[in-house]
This record gives sequence, structure tokens and C-alpha cells, in this order.
Amino acid sequence: MEISAKLVKELRDRTGAGMMDCKKALEETRGDMEAAVDFLRKKGILKAAKKTGRATREGVVASYIHPGGKIGVLIEVNCETDFAARTDRFQDLVKNLAMQIAAANPLCVRREDVSPEVLERERQIYKSQALESGKPEKMLDKITEGKLNKFYAENCLLEQNYIRDPDKKVEDIVKEAIAEIGENILVSRFARFQLGETYKESPED
Repeated sequence: MEISAKLVKELRDRTGAGMMDCKKALEETRGDMEAAVDFLRKKGILKAAKKTGRATREGVVASYIHPGGKIGVLIEVNCETDFAARTDRFQDLVKNLAMQIAAANPLCVRREDVSPEVLERERQIYKSQALESGKPEKMLDKITEGKLNKFYAENCLLEQNYIRDPDKKVEDIVKEAIAEIGENILVSRFARFQLGETYKESPED
């Protein structure tokens, strides 16, 4: 059945779980709100969602060099305590995130990190493509938003399909770690380096 954005928002407001988690829960329970809440609870997602507002002042900065030495990643992942940061579970999560970045080459961590300039450029491209293909003007906004969501899914780390399990999003594996470790976890930033990449010189150079 078709799950409306309004219903997804209602479940998100009620539980604090992510939009994708809420949509999946409603799809699995055919739109039954109470059953969807139970679904999220069984998956440990509600437990994780309750921790996402807590301060994350500890963590690690880690590096990953892809075999062959042509791609490298630096990543900062935060948690609440140094004890959690030292656990194998946390370290394994950080390594898997770095491998994801090396393989999938995201632009940023989350959609809120995409600059307004990049978003506007993408919007204009999608609108132009839709017009050139003969789509009616009244459909342009809907088509553009759909393409932007695809852009986010391809370019924002947390929304990418997880390379080791494409049925999950990267955000899902972070939430699983939150539920298991019992602390909030925040992917703060990353840098990806590829041999031979060139950068434009700044105007001051």
C-alpha cells in the first residue's frame, strides 16, 4: 500500500525515529500506527532514537587505506564515553564507515551538509531535463524532489546503501551500533583522498 508522507511524519514525531525507519515500519505493518511503533521497538530503533540527542564528546579519528594505496580516508566518529570508543564494536563500525566512504565516494555525511549552491544547481538541472523531455510544468516540482532524493541517496553517506548489505542504509548500521553499545554515535566528518586527484587553485594563488 502507498504510505503517505503525512503518516510517516506522524510516526516520526511520535517516536523520534528516522524518516526511512518510519516509512519501512509503516510499510511492514500496512499503515498500522501502533503496530509500526511495536515494529520499531522490536528492531531496537526506538532505543537508538532516544539516545540521538545526547552529547557526543568522545570518539576517534581513524584512517583507512584501500588495498593498492590509491584511496585513503580520514574519518571522525563521536560517542559519549572514551570507554565506548575503545570497544571492538565501535572500532568495527568506524572501519566499516571508512570502507564505505572509500568505495562509494559520498560528498558529505548527511543531506543537511549539502551546500545551498549545489542544491540549487541540481534543482535547475533536473527542471531543465524534465522540461526538455516534455513533462508538464505542474509536475516539475514533484519530479525535481524525486530526483533530489535520489541525489541524496547517492551522495550523502548516511543515506547510501551499505556496501556490505545493500538492503540497509548506512544510517541503519549506525543505529544498530547505537542500540548495541548503548550510547549516541555521531558521524562528524570525513575526508577522502584519491591518488591523482587535482584541485582548482584558489583565486589568491
